[in-house]
Amino acid sequence: MLPLTRRRLLLAVSGAVLAGALSAAPVWAAPRRAQLSAQDKADVARAEDYLNSVTTLKARFLQVAGNGGQAEGTAYLSRPGRMRLQYDPPSPMLVVADGTFLIVHDKELGEPSYIPLGSTPAGVLVRENVRLDGKDVTVTRVTRLPGVLNVSLVETDEPDQGELTLVFSESPFALRQWRVVDAQGATTTVSLYESQTGLKLDPKLFEFKDPNFGKTKLRDG
Repeated sequence: MLPLTRRRLLLAVSGAVLAGALSAAPVWAAPRRAQLSAQDKADVARAEDYLNSVTTLKARFLQVAGNGGQAEGTAYLSRPGRMRLQYDPPSPMLVVADGTFLIVHDKELGEPSYIPLGSTPAGVLVRENVRLDGKDVTVTRVTRLPGVLNVSLVETDEPDQGELTLVFSESPFALRQWRVVDAQGATTTVSLYESQTGLKLDPKLFEFKDPNFGKTKLRDG
């Protein structure tokens, strides 16, 4: 399998171009804010109601990057504020949202990245009260296929930085996938399967202990 880059992982997890400052000027043009129909608004409300009903979730996931790179793992969610993406070997990646930060740790690079959770769309999805068309994010379009509902979003203040599409199955109504188009037009897709909700999850899943902390202390000493 082709390895996923650190930047691509950040995009997939956060649903936006968190590394935008490291990239060239955007070449992807954000869609304009949609004029939502009554049906669109009802479907956005259904999506919000579903996300707000999920207190805990465990699922397997398959992540596919625009360059064809793939990774699998197990996703854990505990609302509000907590999430863990445990990647299967040989991927060196671990992602933890601890209620304050979204922490991305590449074991090969060693140094974890701490991103304020509230500054990412991931933060919007794990907050206590999920709003998909509120002040943080704006719905660009709602599309329907047989048995599938797609709700596409951009960050309200920085719409050119990427688009996140949440994909729900209709029967039963559940989140099955999300897709990210970054500022360069590359797409990353994360698909969920074997989902279970309402489980009791170990709080330690959402704690991150920097493995370099003790080593740094020893070197300093």
